[in-house]
Amino acid sequence: MHETHQLGMRKLKKDLQPQEMLRIIFEYAAKIANERRLDHLLMLMADMGREMIVSDRCTVWLLDKQKNEVYSTVAHGVPPLRMPGSAGLVGHSIATGKPIFIDDAYQNIEFKDVLESGAIAMDKKTGYRTKSLMVIPFRNNEGEIMGAYQAVNKLTEQEQFSVKDLEHLSLAASYAGKSLESALLSHEIEETQKEIIFTMGEIGESRSKETGNHVKRVAEYSYLLALGLGMSEEEAELLKIASPMHDIGKVAIPDAVLKKPGKLTDEEFDIMKSHTEIGYGLLKNSKRRILTTAAIVAHQHHEKWNGRGYPQGLKGEEIHIYGRITAIADVFDALGSARVYKAAWELDRILNLFKEERGEHFDPQVVDAFIEQLPKILEIREQYSDIALG
Repeated sequence: MHETHQLGMRKLKKDLQPQEMLRIIFEYAAKIANERRLDHLLMLMADMGREMIVSDRCTVWLLDKQKNEVYSTVAHGVPPLRMPGSAGLVGHSIATGKPIFIDDAYQNIEFKDVLESGAIAMDKKTGYRTKSLMVIPFRNNEGEIMGAYQAVNKLTEQEQFSVKDLEHLSLAASYAGKSLESALLSHEIEETQKEIIFTMGEIGESRSKETGNHVKRVAEYSYLLALGLGMSEEEAELLKIASPMHDIGKVAIPDAVLKKPGKLTDEEFDIMKSHTEIGYGLLKNSKRRILTTAAIVAHQHHEKWNGRGYPQGLKGEEIHIYGRITAIADVFDALGSARVYKAAWELDRILNLFKEERGEHFDPQVVDAFIEQLPKILEIREQYSDIALG
């Protein structure tokens, strides 16, 4: 259905018969019960709500109590949005705990200002025509409001939402409630993990001669290289989250070695090399995907394609792809960054080294992906430069 169609040009539908309603409920209930990814779950909720009440669009809004905002990550026909918790029809419904029915957005008096600055203003931009609207708050198992459903344009001949629609959308929310709470908790735990991992990575770097921005850049480079090698968005994101931990083992290296301005003795270099084993030892016992990925990266980012790296002397594809990616990301950033003990290498000098070390230090495919991704990598280097960010 083309977005610019007027409501009157759409094919009218009929409200669902009981057997059709049951079919949709059972179909979506099964999908929702097994879904823990927040964005996927919210889209299932939006799709289920739209089908159950025969509307053109449905948006699931969540309440962020800490920021006093409401936000949608998925919606039909509109981009993800975030706005003050008291704003718009959604904010009013959440604040009062009561549903809102609007039969015609262009004729409604009670919410005239909100509609003119919201739905009607959006219509003017997109060519869409909003007529009927319904917003209902939904609650968690403790009875606290956690968000709201917003439905736009009833597609039946009446073109208006009914109390029966309210019941059906409330049913959709209650079906999804427990799964939504679980997904939100998992999402919160994962976000907390990300923050902890990144902070720990920065702590590891702050003890050595690197800056906090080093871990940011290595993370972003690793993400781009993973995508360039054909990894999924999910796996590339996983590596991006884990890669800041590559040098976490440095927390246990003595300052006399870690901060020595001159060349290390053989004995001191052996101590420095132990940061890979130390980092692996810190992370290896976790069953969390992020930390198991971080353990691999910490252990293997100094291995070399030719088998002359450390700590295990792994060769070729014996080295996990995460280690091979992080290796080139780490070396590129280290060489290209100015430090008190060295000047930054020029780009051409680094690229020449990578060509020489293709098949020696580095996986040839990863080097090729690096060259392909170089314009984006240089953008990241500029965005997170130590000079720009202080």
